[in-house]
This record gives sequence, structure tokens and C-alpha cells, in this order.
Amino acid sequence: MDSSFAACSEPPSRKSVNLARPRARSHAQAARKNAGIYMQSRKIGRFSNDAGTLLRKNMNLLRQIVLQDTTEFIKVWTRQSKSPIAYECGRIYLDNYRCCYSSIPSKPQHLYELPKCTKVEKLEDALLCQCSLGKTLPQPSDQKPCLLALSADNWLYRFSIDTGEQLQRVYLSQHHKFRYLGWDVPQETFYIKSLQNKQTAMARQAGLDQTTLMYLAVFKVAPLELVGILEINKRVFGTTVVDVILTQGVLAVSHSSKVVRLYSFENVVQKYTTKEVVLGEQCEWNGVRGTVGEPPFGIPVNIHINGCFPVLFEVSCFNNGIQIGGHPWHYIFTPNNKKHQGTHHICSLWDGSLAKNGIQDMKCCSLESDWIYFHPDDSGRIIHVGPSTINMLKILSTQEPHPQSEVIPEFSITAHRDNNAAPLVSVTSSGRIVKRRFQQLDDDPEQETFRLVEYEDELDLLAVVEVTHREDEGKAHVGLHDNQTGKLMKRLPLMESWDVTYSHELFFDRDTIVHIEQGRNNQFFCHVYKVTCRQPD
Repeated sequence: MDSSFAACSEPPSRKSVNLARPRARSHAQAARKNAGIYMQSRKIGRFSNDAGTLLRKNMNLLRQIVLQDTTEFIKVWTRQSKSPIAYECGRIYLDNYRCCYSSIPSKPQHLYELPKCTKVEKLEDALLCQCSLGKTLPQPSDQKPCLLALSADNWLYRFSIDTGEQLQRVYLSQHHKFRYLGWDVPQETFYIKSLQNKQTAMARQAGLDQTTLMYLAVFKVAPLELVGILEINKRVFGTTVVDVILTQGVLAVSHSSKVVRLYSFENVVQKYTTKEVVLGEQCEWNGVRGTVGEPPFGIPVNIHINGCFPVLFEVSCFNNGIQIGGHPWHYIFTPNNKKHQGTHHICSLWDGSLAKNGIQDMKCCSLESDWIYFHPDDSGRIIHVGPSTINMLKILSTQEPHPQSEVIPEFSITAHRDNNAAPLVSVTSSGRIVKRRFQQLDDDPEQETFRLVEYEDELDLLAVVEVTHREDEGKAHVGLHDNQTGKLMKRLPLMESWDVTYSHELFFDRDTIVHIEQGRNNQFFCHVYKVTCRQPD
């Protein structure tokens, strides 16, 4: 019960109760609240004791500071590396995750550097694991955020994200080469995928059939617990299977025949686990005894599918691309048909029916195709990004007279384009008609083109990277748009040039913008921008 009501022994008198409904403040009125008032209110404790309420107030305050006219983003730090650079939740990782910087201070600060290692021991992939808030864990180190890292010699490590201290390590296998890390359920379950087994020429000549495609090792986090290692066998999933991932408890299997099939991983574990194995405990497997997770024993393959099991969902799609999300559940895919290439179909997951207005086609003429995905803000909306247009789509569901869904546009963001483009047909001074052979591309480098879209959840802003090629180099700006209306709130220039022929990543995290780019000769660069306030004119 709320303490303000529990403290009252008698109900308030009628005179003390205001029966008139208070006037609602508009969003614009709320946005005009002075930052100083917020700070003073926080100082005297006017906010709720709920930590979530205080955080929302603080983020609302930060949003106002970021968007005001006197606020600028200034480049404060640049680093160059010969290996890929990664960013995750305020941490910048260089030299294959050996060197870590914090991007939270006004200038990135060096946190730690792991000991030098050989090429065989280098870290191949990593995931950032936050601490569990819902329960008390057996070991104090289990409560701390950590970096889950996979080495080239098949070790799984847990490092402290603040000091680089090694908290735990697990040896996977001496028989299978594991290479990739991925979340199944973020911050709950992750998987490690091995390299695909390829049949050698010698085995092919000998008539040996290689039926095992790969292996998946699945773990729970906080604390680190083994679920098992699963063998992906062509005898079970079909000879056309080409790739497998695990996401949200679903085993997604892609085939060379452009078919994607989804299976329940929980059903697989319950039905086909041959023996429970626990990290750190003694185990006997095929006549060999050893400690699970220690060399040379490693972890045995304890999940063997030896029969057919039900398919949850199946769809034929172009390039094996399918996305599931929305409210209610829908999926997005491109049918495996030439006439549908370039379109995106939005269908109900319940019965597979195409939503009304469910075929989305940008009809753009460009070198790079448009892309579409479910909004990461869990609103169930869909973001469709093209070279010059960003459409925010919403799914509406009706139950009468029969269940049906409809895709409607919520708002659009349009690039600033020069409308004085050269006409397709022109007439010379002598009266001769000249037709242009090629139409100008929608992603023409001389026109402003959308390259990246990043969502900042705490400030509820969309960061849209706009690139224009001027004077033999690309000039990039970051447009900050309101996530609910699409309105442009602020436009920020990036100081470095943007070469569209190389890959780029951009992260917008509260008061920080991180731009990671790949340059010539396999060089990688990281640029960090921070908020600064200048004196008003």
C-alpha cells in the first residue's frame, strides 16, 4: 500500500477533496519544463521512490539537454586499429577484445588490457553479459557484469568488464572447432556455433558421406550452466540444410532450397538429451573419463536427434530471410519468386494470411536494396528504410467480422533532395531530341541518402545517418528524430569523411555517439563524440 494513504487514520473531509478534473497538460507544455526545476525537484525528493520513475525523469532531462540549440556533439577521441573494433554498452574493444576503453567519461578512458597471446589463443567473438537482478547468485563474481569471450583454441572465458580479471573458463572440445557466439534469449541463454564440416576430396573419393553439418553448444548465464551440445545432422534435417541459429527458444534451420523451418528447442532438449552433464563434475563418456569443461575431455555431445519431430513453422523465402515480431505476431519475408523480389510481405503468424496493405515495395532504383525490420522498441511497429525514405508502419488487428490485420503508415522521414534533376528527355539548339540512357539512381552519391538508422531507447530518439558526396568525399550528418512522430529535432555533423565503399557502424548511447568505420588496407577507426554545451549567442 502506498505510504501516503497508509499514514491517514481518517478519510479526508469533502472540503479538502478537489472534485474538478485537473486540466491535462499538453506534451509541448511538459517539454518546456525547465531543467533547473527537474534538478530542484529531485533534490527535495518530489519524485517517487520507484527507481524506474527517477530514471525516466533523468532521461527526460537528458533528452531536453541533448536537443536544445546550445548543445553540440564534439569529437573527443579517435583510435586506429589493424583488427576490427567492437562497441557494446559503453565499452570499446580493440585488438580482438584484448584492449578495453570506457566511453562513459568525457573522454574514453583505458580500463584494462589482457595479456598478449598467440594467434592460436586470440579471442574470436564475444558477448556482453549483464548481472542478474532477479535472484541472488551463489558466487559474488556471478553478480558482476562480464564479457563472454570465445578463443580460437576452443576456450570460453568470463572476464570482468571493469578489470579484465578472468572469472571463469570452460574448455569446449578438442574435436570440434567453435567460432561464433550468439544470444538465444538475451541475458539468459546463449549458444556457440561451430564451423561447418566440409567433406574433403579424399573422403569424397572414398565414398564416405559427411552427414554432420555443425554443432551448437548452449549455455545458461548467471550462473554459467551447460544445457548441452547439439549435433546438426543432415539425416535428420535434410541434405539441403545450410545453416542453423538459435533465437528465442526456436531452432531456425535454413536450406539451400530457400526454405526456413522452425523447431522448438525446448522440445529437442527434453526428448533427445542422452545424458545430463554438469560443468566441473566427473563424467564417463564412451569409455573415457574426465572433468566436464576441462582439457582434454571438454564437453561431450549429449543431445542426439534420432528421429523426426514436429515443425513449428515453415516458409519458402528469398535469401533465407525471415523476421518474426509485431503485435499480434506477424512475420516479414520476400517470397522465393522473381516477380516478388524487391518486395516485403507481412503475414500473420497465426494462419499465414497476408495482411491488408501487407506488400511493401519502395520501388527504388538503387545499387543497394532497401531493408525492413521490426522496431526494437517493442511497440510492434515496422521500420522500412530506403535510400531517400524511411516509413514507420503499424499493424492494426480487427476481430469482426473475422480476424484480419492491416498495415498502415504512421509517419515517413524524407531525405532532402534536389528537385532540379536533369530531365530524361532534352532538346538541343538545333531541335534534335536527346534521351538519357540511364535514370539517376535513388542512392546517387551527390544526393542525400540514408545509410544507417539507430534507435536510442532511453531518449526515445531515432538517429538517422544522412550522407552526401561533396568535393570527392562523403559528408555525413546524424539527424535526431522523435521516435513517436518522426519529427526532426536536431541535425549533427560528423567531422570525418564517410566513404560509402566501406562498412560503417554508428551507436547512439545517451550523450555519446560512436562511429566505427573500416578504411583502406583493412584499417579500422573509432570516432567518439560527446555532448557539450556552448554559451548562447
